[in-house]
Amino acid sequence: MTAAATLPVARDLASWRRLRPRSGTLGFVPTMGALHEGHLSLVRRALAENDHCAVSIFVNPTQFDDAGDLAAYPKTFDDDCALLASLGAPFVLAPTADVMYADGYAVRVSEHQDANVLEGEHRPGHFDGMLTVVLKLLNIAGAHHAYFGEKDFQQLRLVRTMTSALFHPTKIVGCPTIREHDGLAMSSRNRRLNPAQRDLAGHWAALLADVGRPAGDVSATLAQLGFTVDYVADRWDRRLAAVHVPAVEGGPDVRLIDNVPRPGTAS
Repeated sequence: MTAAATLPVARDLASWRRLRPRSGTLGFVPTMGALHEGHLSLVRRALAENDHCAVSIFVNPTQFDDAGDLAAYPKTFDDDCALLASLGAPFVLAPTADVMYADGYAVRVSEHQDANVLEGEHRPGHFDGMLTVVLKLLNIAGAHHAYFGEKDFQQLRLVRTMTSALFHPTKIVGCPTIREHDGLAMSSRNRRLNPAQRDLAGHWAALLADVGRPAGDVSATLAQLGFTVDYVADRWDRRLAAVHVPAVEGGPDVRLIDNVPRPGTAS
């Protein structure tokens, strides 16, 4: 028996309706799987603050602007279900792409201010895909609260904008970034790093945390270390950055994002 077999899984709307609690508050944690401690911290909070908790696992194809990145995204469904079962999560919402995009992605959600900068500039179409799938999942889940990590800060900001603009009843709860011992933000993509790349990623985290240093200096230092820098920018009281960890010692090019608080930069 696989780990997934020990945890009820809803693959379609009819299955979800059977599993969904009939009373009490429901906390919801949407994920793309490849779970790590950052995800699990969201699940623990949802379990602590609600009568019930639901977790979704869906690798959303419409938010990938690079087919190779989608293909390389780690998929560990059985292990993910085992982790969720160990926390006491009662079930998993894991719809198929056919269920999520029965319309062929003809209908989608777009935001035309904050979605056009930073990640939006470097990943065309990414936020349309993200917002569309999040709205679909929120509608399916019918949760009272939904939990998102602050590591994807621009995403969190856009989800809050969308739910406010569309009068969605689910309250969006932002949760602090969970980090490794050297400050690197936990991410499903970290598992693609070889040891040499992982060491470099630690240097990136340390440079990003030095918010008193000008963003341009941080970007230049990262480039000297071999990173390809998409951006290091101060916005929304944060310093946000995206870099490609170089393909050293046979490792793949891996793109990582992160942000840290930087009060006084809310432009």
